[in-house]
Amino acid sequence: MRYYLILLSALATSCGQNKSTTKAEEINNTTNQDTIIKMSKADLPKTDEEWKAILSPKEYRILREKGTERAHTGEFDQHWDSGTYVCTGCGAELFTSNTKFDAGCGWPSFYEGIDKSKIKEVLDTSYGMTRTEVMCANCGGHLGHVFNDGPEPTGLRYCINSVSLGFKKKE
Repeated sequence: MRYYLILLSALATSCGQNKSTTKAEEINNTTNQDTIIKMSKADLPKTDEEWKAILSPKEYRILREKGTERAHTGEFDQHWDSGTYVCTGCGAELFTSNTKFDAGCGWPSFYEGIDKSKIKEVLDTSYGMTRTEVMCANCGGHLGHVFNDGPEPTGLRYCINSVSLGFKKKE
């Protein structure tokens, strides 16, 4: 009986010390928690099957498989309402209408994101090109690419797929 009590005591003590970290906690620990949309641990990260269940096939192809929509076909290419553009995958606020401009490239273009910590930039060498891919820092969804040929004040052009975006109209 004494052995049993010692064993229970040891297990109880070690349970508090051997806390395992979930993937969602690891993601949140490496990002600025004050500037991203908080999703429950059950929401992020998602498996491919979970993403397929909540995204349309077109959204899945672009957000999860790094696809692109054809130029001049996206809902937000020539969209000029006032408001905030959000990630289709998770709802994180990414761009405002105040930074949107007509680049003539066929995709919604912005010269600046709402907050640098909400957008992750990654080197992309696919298709024999060297570009900078833009991803949602919260859910890892592919948004588009950023180029150094935009207007002042930043000189940047965030060229974003409409499918990767949702819109919250300013009231």
